[in-house]
Amino acid sequence: MKLELRLSGSGGQGLILAGIILAEGAILSDLNAVQTQSYGPEARGGASKAEVIISNDSINFPKIIHPDILLALTKKSYNEYLKDVKKDGIIIVDSSVSVECTENLKTYKFPIINTSREVVGKEIATNMVALGIISELLPSVDNEKIMNSIKRRVPKGTEELNIKAFQGGIELFKNNTHSLHY
Repeated sequence: MKLELRLSGSGGQGLILAGIILAEGAILSDLNAVQTQSYGPEARGGASKAEVIISNDSINFPKIIHPDILLALTKKSYNEYLKDVKKDGIIIVDSSVSVECTENLKTYKFPIINTSREVVGKEIATNMVALGIISELLPSVDNEKIMNSIKRRVPKGTEELNIKAFQGGIELFKNNTHSLHY
């Protein structure tokens, strides 16, 4: 098993932290993982992406060419990275992003940003809501291990809020599988 994931959006959405937490959760689940990141020079508000490769074998190349899963929290990131997704890949987009269904790709559309606002009262936990959704697509990565990583990686005093957002993403996925588009 080898999965390549690209988490994309704008700077300030916490996607790099989400990628680090996901990779660490995979490692704690006895898998191999590598995480890379990039963001525009303007940081907050500019383009941002985190990439994670998870495998039960050795990972010989740390860069993603064609992700199995693409998370796009902005229209710009969707437009930029859609072309790279593997045939039969999965796309997860925020419901505020207007997208067309793409042949041979499963597209999940969820109110990720709104759920963050509703569950924790702040948009700042959008990354953890998205991570909860992604975790439901990765049964080989233990959610308890991801939560352990969240507790270690988020700023002190925000652990409970971030765990609540992560669990909100899990529930969002479980309760909205009708959001799946082909």
